[in-house]
Amino acid sequence: MKSRFCELLGIKYPVIQGGMVHIGTWELVSAVSSGGGLGIIGSGNYPASWVRDQIRRIRERTDKPFGVNLVLFSPYKKEVIETVIEEKVKIVTIGGGVARTEIPYLKQRGITVIPVVGSVRYAILCEKLGADAVIAEGMESGGEIGEVSTISLVPQVVRSIRIPVAAAGGIADGRGAAAAFMLGAEAIQMGTRFIASDECIAHRNFKELILKSKDTDTVIVGNFSGVRMRVIRNSFCRAILEKEREYLLADPGEKERIRKEIINFCMGRSLKALIEGDIENGALLAGQSVGLIEKIMPVAEIITQTVEQMKDCILRSDLVFC
Repeated sequence: MKSRFCELLGIKYPVIQGGMVHIGTWELVSAVSSGGGLGIIGSGNYPASWVRDQIRRIRERTDKPFGVNLVLFSPYKKEVIETVIEEKVKIVTIGGGVARTEIPYLKQRGITVIPVVGSVRYAILCEKLGADAVIAEGMESGGEIGEVSTISLVPQVVRSIRIPVAAAGGIADGRGAAAAFMLGAEAIQMGTRFIASDECIAHRNFKELILKSKDTDTVIVGNFSGVRMRVIRNSFCRAILEKEREYLLADPGEKERIRKEIINFCMGRSLKALIEGDIENGALLAGQSVGLIEKIMPVAEIITQTVEQMKDCILRSDLVFC
């Protein structure tokens, strides 16, 4: 397969791995890149020394392209940027805010920059700032989300900018990939699907829960804390939703206190779920595509199966026009 994303990134297939916090590690990244896609280190709130170690471990295992996901609200953002430059990483995706200064700074240093966008307005701004491409991520995705669905967001972004657009959110197989390409995307990004892979370091409890989850088993939390997240329902998210109801009913003078309580309550919860395997008290970051995932597979098999199914959907459509 060929697309502008393949040419831009030097990859075989237009498949990008989401920059997933805690589990976007060298094991998964090197497997995705070796499998023909683009693996992405999830730098999250990790210090630059951790990111440097991940970069070097990946290079010991593959000579294929990979990237780093930069989170704008990370306290280590500046150090991570300088580490990426020093280690000569060629590709950076950006999430967690508006990258007004980061896009030009990275571009001036010869790095391919691909922000994650949740609106047409931000996509247009990213193009003006010099971004090479964007990832249009719909609210079906896991973790931090925007307010527009993938099927509505992607064609509007494609119509509004000239640089390549990848689609993300709710895509876990070739059928979703084919739909994304029909909407005008030139690549897809998958996160939740790669959690249920052999190479991902996510706890087995979390992987098995994904296999058991249905289409309606995710919910959005954090509507009043500043970070809206999609997670699988459990005791943690029920507690958050109860606190959000308390926030709605509270007097104006109490709202800020409750908002801070919600933020503090969420601290460390994704690590508890993803790595420690506490599926009741952790934040189970996952997208609505959980209902499509039935098997834990090797990364390379996930990628080739997705691409073959996508091609089959595009080439063998049963639609008949009279």
